[in-house]
Amino acid sequence: MSILTVQDLHKSYGDGDSRHSVIRGLSFSLKRGECYGLLGPNGAGKTTTLKLCLGLTVADSGSISLAGYAIPEQARLARMRIGVVPQIDSLDPDFSVEENLLVYGRYFGMSHAELLARLDWLLEFSSLTAKRTARIGELSGGMKRRLTLARALVNDPDLIFMDEPTTGLDPQARHMIWERLKTLLAAGKTILLTTHFMDEAERLCNRLAVIDHGKMIAEGEPHELIARHIESQVVEVYGDKAVAWSEGVTDLADRFERSGETVFCYTHHPDLLLQNLAGMTGLRYLHRPANLEDLFLKLTGREMRD
Repeated sequence: MSILTVQDLHKSYGDGDSRHSVIRGLSFSLKRGECYGLLGPNGAGKTTTLKLCLGLTVADSGSISLAGYAIPEQARLARMRIGVVPQIDSLDPDFSVEENLLVYGRYFGMSHAELLARLDWLLEFSSLTAKRTARIGELSGGMKRRLTLARALVNDPDLIFMDEPTTGLDPQARHMIWERLKTLLAAGKTILLTTHFMDEAERLCNRLAVIDHGKMIAEGEPHELIARHIESQVVEVYGDKAVAWSEGVTDLADRFERSGETVFCYTHHPDLLLQNLAGMTGLRYLHRPANLEDLFLKLTGREMRD
């Protein structure tokens, strides 16, 4: 049974000529125990989708079932079984680490004894035991993010909504968060993840959806999606002469994409292309397998979004 089912969701803002459709017929469902990713450029509708699923805003049409409850009608009941890690930390700076967890737990009707019984595990899980009595201002960015994750687990939720959980973190902090999320998945928790980090999605997600302009444009397992939409090999060529070089070798790759002074050559058979490059001077190149970022850029484009 799905823990979250979204069916033909529509959401617009504004009136008349200024009316703007943000979500257009979106449908997906989450299986228990999986990590499901929502990927898309800025403005694609990811955060709006999360707000709709949590009952924080109301859809124009469509249906949502969350943990067996109809949303938004029974959103309050559903949120008792849900954890949320927002984009921006909302920790209380006047409280210590443990006080942030204890106060938050009271929103779920947990008794002081229940909270104390869970507190040590939460602090150990987030590697914050030594910072138990520290104020929020004394924590690094990575510590604050881990505390926000721990806070989302206070009520032992079945499903955790995570909106860009590692944005702004250094590589060490990101890897620590990833390991904690893998632990949750191994324990049977379900995660709905939005992220701009393609390596994060490829590493964590069992399935994912790519959405753009409020519509789903692809869904499936990461490696299956890559195989379906992208040539298997990529050769990145750099340098002032890269674009001119690519115009003379159009028969050596299936597809070329250009971004500034970089040419991306997509092919299933890179041998002849690599032989050609080996004899060139003034060009640098990198040969690698296709990845989720290649898929994302092909489906949503390389232009900047605000």
